[in-house]
Amino acid sequence: MRQVWLISGPPGCGKTNWILSEIKKHGGSCGYIRLSGFSEKSLEQANSSEIDFVFLKDQIPQLIDLSKPSDHLFSDQDDSVIFIELSQFYIPNQSGLAGIDPRIISQLENLKLLPDQYLHFGRDTELPIKDTLDFTKIESLSLNLQENVWDPPSLNTFWFELVNGAYGDVYRAKALLNIPDGRSMYFNWIVSQPGSQFLQLNDISPPKGRPQRISQLVIQGRNLEFTRIKSTINLCLINDSVLEMHQASLSNQQLAATH
Repeated sequence: MRQVWLISGPPGCGKTNWILSEIKKHGGSCGYIRLSGFSEKSLEQANSSEIDFVFLKDQIPQLIDLSKPSDHLFSDQDDSVIFIELSQFYIPNQSGLAGIDPRIISQLENLKLLPDQYLHFGRDTELPIKDTLDFTKIESLSLNLQENVWDPPSLNTFWFELVNGAYGDVYRAKALLNIPDGRSMYFNWIVSQPGSQFLQLNDISPPKGRPQRISQLVIQGRNLEFTRIKSTINLCLINDSVLEMHQASLSNQQLAATH
């Protein structure tokens, strides 16, 4: 019998990683969709749905993207599990399905995905509470960086500065970023953790032109210096001539390795 789970919680509590763990445990067909949630007074939501799905899809290649109607391949009778991820700042007033935000219900009805189970980080004991933070004010910055490629040393310096307060009080940061050798790197940081998570995705672009895959950066915090963040990023990105030089060198190395 198909199961539909709604998992909600504040930024950085571990929703995506918990869902990944559950998908691995299930082992069968699974689908995923992330709902954007709603901004509240002084609490601004961030758009990171593409980052989360790309990360999960990289770890679980057979995962079905339920944000695309054509990919709804489940029936009510199969053994599949559907996970709906929702960013939500406040703990629901009621437990179980009765606690679902009424504003979300209409979205779920349109998707034909009515949950069988609803769990919220900070409320339900089935979920860990270590990284569940109570935010009273939060600003968000979401940047689309598709086709951009970073200079790796500059990227490392920028990320270190970012999570250590050089551009404001950052509570949460995650990204999918391209580097010259064709790799896509997943960056993940939350203020409650001692360090960042860095992961090389399995998807590697051929050394020709600018990568067309998803690349985004999402930052949440207080007193964020949006202009400085954007200007620093521009200084870290590689121009066409430098990228061509990197790719030509990489192509020559690959050619030599085949002979």
